[in-house]
Amino acid sequence: MSLAPIVAEPKASHYDVVIVGGAMIGSSVAWFLSANADFNGRILVVERDPAYEFASTSHTNSCTRLQFSNEINVRISQFNAEFLRNFRENLGGDPEIPEIFLHEFGYMFLASDDAGAQILRQNQKVQAACGAATRLMTRDEIAAEFPFYNLDGVVLGSHNPRDEGYFDGNTMFTWWRRKARELGAEYVTNEVVAIGRTGNRVETVTLASGQVIKAGIVVNASGPRAAATARMAGLHIPVEPRKRYTFIVKPERPLGQDLPLTIDPSGVTMRTDGAFYMCGCPPDHDPAAEFDDFVLDHSVWEDKVWPAIANRVPAFEAVKVLNAWIGHYAYNLLDQNAVIGPHDAVRNFIFVNGFSGHGFQQSAAMGRGVSELVAYGGFRALDLAPLGYERIVSGVPFLEQAII
Repeated sequence: MSLAPIVAEPKASHYDVVIVGGAMIGSSVAWFLSANADFNGRILVVERDPAYEFASTSHTNSCTRLQFSNEINVRISQFNAEFLRNFRENLGGDPEIPEIFLHEFGYMFLASDDAGAQILRQNQKVQAACGAATRLMTRDEIAAEFPFYNLDGVVLGSHNPRDEGYFDGNTMFTWWRRKARELGAEYVTNEVVAIGRTGNRVETVTLASGQVIKAGIVVNASGPRAAATARMAGLHIPVEPRKRYTFIVKPERPLGQDLPLTIDPSGVTMRTDGAFYMCGCPPDHDPAAEFDDFVLDHSVWEDKVWPAIANRVPAFEAVKVLNAWIGHYAYNLLDQNAVIGPHDAVRNFIFVNGFSGHGFQQSAAMGRGVSELVAYGGFRALDLAPLGYERIVSGVPFLEQAII
């Protein structure tokens, strides 16, 4: 099916749902909602950056894991794994839709002390209760299966060889957007510059082009810009952009087997990336970034990343950096967990924000969840209420031990 070009001006002056942001999360919401047989309203998706140059979606490492400490986060990623395994069927069976492959090299969490080991043990119990294949590994077991590691200082590892690894999230995003448009969701290249509110309801969005659109529901899917979008409606969410560094490297000697996505006790991560390897970290000084600040600080490689990967994998002492980039986490200052659901007072303003690096792996469950909120007034398939906005109001975090 040929789609008309995306234009700047909406076709109508009223929409049942206006989604602010059309990247991974916004397009997941648009597809799940447009594919929901119990919803027949009009959907408008407003995206200010049609090339997604500054979107977190374009700078993602696109991995998924089940190794969390809270059941709800495990269940969210399990749904994502199931959804992408049956991606073509889930989107209607169109033979043009590619299948999405999950490269299951798993995550390897390494603990360097007894406190860290105890957290891994506790987390594994939660994961196992959900049916995850997470296994605790002693130093000797890790060395036997992954002989390339230097395990000095490691007391325990946690590895899951099933439903964890890399998937092609950008293909998922592309087809969500395409199929949402085929089902009637309207995308425009524009920017929401104001949100009109009367009392406890938002009523309109004003676009940069000057058009004022009546909105039945507004969904905030604007990634690192979530707080700015909320402020237009006089609301608050503690989300800000934080820089995250990624480097693609080629060692003189390849490892000869997949490198799990390894979370080193230093905070540096590394994993297989096709024929090469991907590594990265947050900077030690981690303030909020400007929305358009993607400038690399090359000292992060020299001072933090390279020493850590060379220590943990001696073959990485001699590596060539092939590529490097900055991505932005939509960082939730309260607890680094997603916020999904309506504002406590302004119920027709829905948040789906603050993923703090978990957006791709949680996108399917979040799109489905928002669709359920809009169509039925509550969650159905998976109760996402623990991730609701109420905890922002109370200031009580939803603690997750396995934050990367």
